Amino acid sequence: MTERRPIQKILVANRGEIAVRILRTCREMGIRTVAVFSESDRGSLHVRLADEAVHVGPGPARESYLVPERILDAAARTGADAIHPGYGFLSERADFNRACRAAGLTFIGPLPESQEAMGVKTSARRRMQAAGVPVVPGSEGPIDDEGVAAAEAERIGFPLMLKAAAGGGGKGMKRCDRAADFPKLWQAAKRESASAFGDDRIYLEKFLDGPRHVEVQVFADEHGNVVHMGERECSVQRRHQKIVEESPSPVVDAAMRAAMGKVAVEAARAVGYVGAGTVEFLVDASRNFHFLEMNTRLQVEHPVTEMVTGIDLVRLQIEVARGGRVPAQGEIVRRGHAIEVRIYAEDPARGFLPSPGKITYLRVPGGPGLRDDSGVYGGWVVPPHYDPMISKLVAWAPTRPQAIGRMLGALADYHVHGIATNVHYLRAVLDHPAFRSGAYDTGFCSAFAKELVKPPDPALEPVALIAAAVAAHRRDHDRADAFATRAHGPGSAWASAGRARATRGGDR
Repeated sequence: MTERRPIQKILVANRGEIAVRILRTCREMGIRTVAVFSESDRGSLHVRLADEAVHVGPGPARESYLVPERILDAAARTGADAIHPGYGFLSERADFNRACRAAGLTFIGPLPESQEAMGVKTSARRRMQAAGVPVVPGSEGPIDDEGVAAAEAERIGFPLMLKAAAGGGGKGMKRCDRAADFPKLWQAAKRESASAFGDDRIYLEKFLDGPRHVEVQVFADEHGNVVHMGERECSVQRRHQKIVEESPSPVVDAAMRAAMGKVAVEAARAVGYVGAGTVEFLVDASRNFHFLEMNTRLQVEHPVTEMVTGIDLVRLQIEVARGGRVPAQGEIVRRGHAIEVRIYAEDPARGFLPSPGKITYLRVPGGPGLRDDSGVYGGWVVPPHYDPMISKLVAWAPTRPQAIGRMLGALADYHVHGIATNVHYLRAVLDHPAFRSGAYDTGFCSAFAKELVKPPDPALEPVALIAAAVAAHRRDHDRADAFATRAHGPGSAWASAGRARATRGGDR
């Protein structure tokens, strides 16, 4: 029997909304917390909420959040006894996992051997093929040489996907429709993968026409228990990045859910998995499902599952890391329908250009069945160094039509000024007949691009000019205040208050 391990202080090796989300569960559990932050995140919400915070480097992630030694040093300096990696950054790096364990820290996630087996996409594909699970045709493993990759692409056939072997979340992923485009896409995929994951290995996969992206949440403990918590539909994607997720999937019935759940559970068992994981599938037009990959971490869209099951997945992660057990399969009851949308600081009317800058005003919706997972606040400056997602809005209701209606109402009540966002774009997605009917696939956003993105209304140009003038006036006012504060000198009450805020709770 596994001995229960105490966890008294958790360092959250991440930033933004996922760090905030983890910190809040830790607070509920009475566990002290440590945040890490880059220079760009010095005043961020996760830094404000943690009990302690440690600066780990400059703004770019490769110089801060992606440097294992700085994270481990922060844990040692603060006396943390566990690390929660969140998602992205170092969350699927087996070497970081091992380094945490070697330092005597509890890594809240799977064993490094499981990450190596399933976290590297090509290794996972081979294991699933050996187990008789259908997989999407592709290369046997990562390919280092561009010439070899081009020849393999010809063998697989176009269109195909170039994918980061160590990644996920749409990073390092490119669609190639013809051989002439392969060299530039190959180099672009490698650069993006190296930047996002510190690993530039790429593999190739056949592109299926009209697929749906459906994933299954699994959870396992150290006692040999493995369960699934149903599926999430993630087919609304733009540039291979999920932007809307829902559960249950409109295409999955009870029989299909049981079959996919069984495959997902067996996949986790095959590698001795422990903790939260997600097994992803592509579903073809005949409703046949093909194994795609396994994400060996908590997913961005995990709140969808939490809303339909009532289970706090972060709390369960921590309990399993302490040596606890997952609930029995029969104890997991799903009810109603949940939809999540990802709100980005980007401008759909201008090619989805990122829109970093100061949030001058923020009002988020509330009410029954609504949840906003956010890492920002009014007055916060969205930095240019990271993924532009600023929050995840989730709506739950007894039925899918009611959930869509509730989400549309919530988006209409979501107001943010100072930066551009994709809120209007998301409203167009949810209100589109193809989405409402449930008859959509991963090509939805590109197929209906002209309907989803409306050009700026010339009639609103005067309003935009007035808003710009008001914003400029506010900036000048803020600068004047800042100058006046500096003029009071370092010994002023204002300056002292600022220093107190900057140092409260640790190296902040």
